[in-house]
Amino acid sequence: MGNERYNHTDKLIETCVLVGVVTKAQTEEEVAEYLDELAFLAETAGAKTVKRFVQKLEFPNPKTFVGSGKLQDIIDYRDNNDIDMVIFDDELSPSQIRNIERAMECKVLDRSNLILDIFASRAQTADAKTQVELAQYQYLLPRLTRMWTHLERQKGGIGMRGPGETQIETDRRIIKDKIAKLKKKLVKIDKQKNTQRQNRGKLVRAALVGYTNVGKSTIMNLISKTNVFAENKLFATLDTTVRKVTVQNIPFLLSDTVGFIRKLPPQLVESFKSTLDEVREADVLIHVLDISHKCFEDHYNTVNQTLREIETLDKPTILVFNKIDAYTFIEKEEDDLTPRTRENDTLEDLQKSWMSKMNESNVVFISAHEKANIDELRKKLYDQIKEIHITRFPYNDFLYQNYEE
Repeated sequence: MGNERYNHTDKLIETCVLVGVVTKAQTEEEVAEYLDELAFLAETAGAKTVKRFVQKLEFPNPKTFVGSGKLQDIIDYRDNNDIDMVIFDDELSPSQIRNIERAMECKVLDRSNLILDIFASRAQTADAKTQVELAQYQYLLPRLTRMWTHLERQKGGIGMRGPGETQIETDRRIIKDKIAKLKKKLVKIDKQKNTQRQNRGKLVRAALVGYTNVGKSTIMNLISKTNVFAENKLFATLDTTVRKVTVQNIPFLLSDTVGFIRKLPPQLVESFKSTLDEVREADVLIHVLDISHKCFEDHYNTVNQTLREIETLDKPTILVFNKIDAYTFIEKEEDDLTPRTRENDTLEDLQKSWMSKMNESNVVFISAHEKANIDELRKKLYDQIKEIHITRFPYNDFLYQNYEE
């Protein structure tokens, strides 16, 4: 159509501005990285970021998140440009959303709301849709007040008293009922998933875990020789995919799980319990990192924090550094006296540092896109699976010896 506001399917592209706050808990560099990620989230949702606003504050303004002056700057920019919505990098309270919407007179989202919207658009199966719907209602419940500001309470006075339930109370009750029904439905789904896991027998289980968009699904396709959906967008995979795989002579189950992300809404962590159960019940974890990303170490810590919360951090783990084909480094000049940073390390430097930090047999550097070092990954996976398999099926030990000979 020749209009930048429409994509290739003639769907209107919403424009947005992003807002972040530098506080004692977040440095300027961290906020810049968070906003990069927020822009990628917006792009995944189908929006185009046109500007960013950042303010230094001791702590976010309890009424409007940013100060009144910065809020006015955003309003002025919106008035002079074609802006559909404003997205804040942190979760907003119900009163903050109400106050900002009243001042901005346009759509206001926070990071949690945006992630929930992406999950809703990505959910394909009934399981995933139920999990996302529950998370959405749990997020919505405390924020109902802003949705009914145009409605007044029922009139009081003589002859006007009765059940007297206001619209907000009615909606709150309806949503609480929906949450209760969805929780019951998820309990049933969890039981079915648990039965499915039990029916798989005692086969060794491996689970791919990692930050979102690090290439887990692509690696799944290479190892299992199947065609799991993979895309260069955040949260391309919501539904856990399980495939029976044989590496050399050992069969095992491989799971591809939903990616983690910083500031993941707690409602999603709770509602995606059945997905996390695949990780809990795995015998081996394959932790995938995007080594080309400047913050891959932060991603590593974020994933480990989630694994720690679900008590799975102590499982045997293979650390897979993916996307070595996209890795770049900045070589320091001889007269550059600034402190050396991670960006100044070559790929070889990183390999040595991580192999010295971890057990060398549990670290591998690959490119799933270029299919580089995939055989090395398979070998390390085989060694881990074999060790567990022999313990579980000791009478098969002679088969491995004969096979390897």
